[in-house]
Formats: sequence, structure tokens, C-alpha cells
Amino acid sequence: MRAMDKLHAMRAFTQIVEAGSITAAAQAMNLSQPALVRTLAALEGAVGVRLLNRTTRRMSLTDEGGEYYERCRAILTAVDEADASLNARRVEPLGRLRLTASVPFGRAFVVPLVAEFLKAYPRLSVELLLLDRVIDLVEEGVDVAVRLAPLPDSSLVARSVGQAHRIVVASPELLARVGTPRVPADLARHPCVSFTGLASASEWLVGAKPVRVKVQSVLVTNQIDAALHACEQGLGFGQFFDYQVQTALKQGRLVCVLSRFAAKATPVSLVYPKSRQPSANVRVFIDFALPRLRSQLT
Repeated sequence: MRAMDKLHAMRAFTQIVEAGSITAAAQAMNLSQPALVRTLAALEGAVGVRLLNRTTRRMSLTDEGGEYYERCRAILTAVDEADASLNARRVEPLGRLRLTASVPFGRAFVVPLVAEFLKAYPRLSVELLLLDRVIDLVEEGVDVAVRLAPLPDSSLVARSVGQAHRIVVASPELLARVGTPRVPADLARHPCVSFTGLASASEWLVGAKPVRVKVQSVLVTNQIDAALHACEQGLGFGQFFDYQVQTALKQGRLVCVLSRFAAKATPVSLVYPKSRQPSANVRVFIDFALPRLRSQLT
């Protein structure tokens, strides 16, 4: 089977799996059902294994078919991205781009990035949604999101830009007054400030193998600026992502504690809905944002 024919057959196979039937896949690809059956048979002959178990009533992936499907999807995504990258260079981006990020990360990184991006592409306009909730990009018409979380959703394309680390901090004044905690459980005896965008008001998870610590919150707030100010004033220990407190740490207003109990890194990714050909606007933004965010987060 020639390379181009095999690529077509791989695309047909993934379409069958995702559509749930040969009939539905044939309609989606504007092909006849017999033609699609022949394509699938040729692919199975080329790889030397049966990929699908088919009866008159149902269809299911074989073990080999399941593994092959995941590899085909990765290959086809890479091919589509390569094609889209070239197309994006031929088409001048214009119109509107909708972006979303969490409020603290958006303020720190995405707002300056968007300002720089708009200077480079003045024919584009951007709608930036800073939200402390995960939204359905397709349902809400958002082109690109910055996500601070593991990404199990296979309907999205994710491009890694770095990592964030959850840490516990306190002011030098507080540490002088109550001492430095040696293990996570010590936090239960000290006043805490809980930023609800990251931690519960009554229980924190601390460490790579998270230990649940019941805390006494003297202040609970959904506003990071308020939580940071309270911590800097010595009101209590706080839990934040490292990027949220990097300036305060550098200037000595806060100190990292329990560093040997560091939590597992949280991936930071640019994500966008999977499609055969992302728009020029999306491609240009991804190409613009990736190196800039990576330089700040890695």
C-alpha cells in the first residue's frame, strides 16, 4: 500500500471508530459504504492484523485495533498540524480570536501575551475570558484555552508550555512568631489563609503523595490578591502556585516552607478543539504563544 493510500486508509479507520459504524463514517467522508469496507480491508491486509470485529449488529475494536487507533490518531494530528502550519503562513490572520484562562494565570501571563500579540497582528481582535472554571471550548465558542490541569479529554489538542508547582508560604514575621513547620501535619497547629481557587477552607493537600491536613483558616477568600496580602501581613500560612508568589518570594515578603514535601507538578498547556485544519488565527496564536510561555514556565 502506497504511503498516501495508507494515510487515507488510516483516516478512514479512525473515522469508522469515532463515528461508531461504517455507515456513519461513509456518510461523514462522503464515500460509499462498499468503498469504505474495501479501504478497511486493504488496511488490515497491509498491517497483517484484524483491527475491528464486525457483525451485523455491532462493531468493536480488537486489542491490536485499539492500540493502532491511538497511534493513527497521533499521526493524523501531526500531519494536520503540519499542513495547517503551512496554510497559516499563506493566510493573513484577521477577525476575532476567543481565548480563556484562569484568573490568576491570565493576569500574570496571558494579558501581557495578548497585548504583545495584538501589536504583532493588528488586523486581529481578541476576546479574553478570565474564568476560574473549566469550560467546554466547543460549546462556548472558545478557540484556545490555557489550562493548569491534567488533560484527559481526547477531543482537545494539547501543547505543553510548562509546569506549575503548588507550594506553602509564610511571611518572615509569622515564622519568627510561630516557628517553621517541619512536616505538613504541623500546619494544623498554625493559622492559615485559604485561597479557594486552589485550596479548601478546612483541608489542604500537601506533598507529592498528598497528605490531607485539617487547617484553621483565619481568612478564606476567592480573591488571590486578598490572600497574598494577608499572608504577607503575617496573618497565616498560605498555599499557592509558585508563579503566583514568585515576586513576593524574590523580594523576601514571603518564604517557601515544607519544600521537601513539594507537590507533583501541574501541567500547563495550550489547548484547542481537535479539527482537521485549525484556523489561521488559532495556528498563529499557538506559534506566537508557545515559545513565550515556555520561556517563563520552564
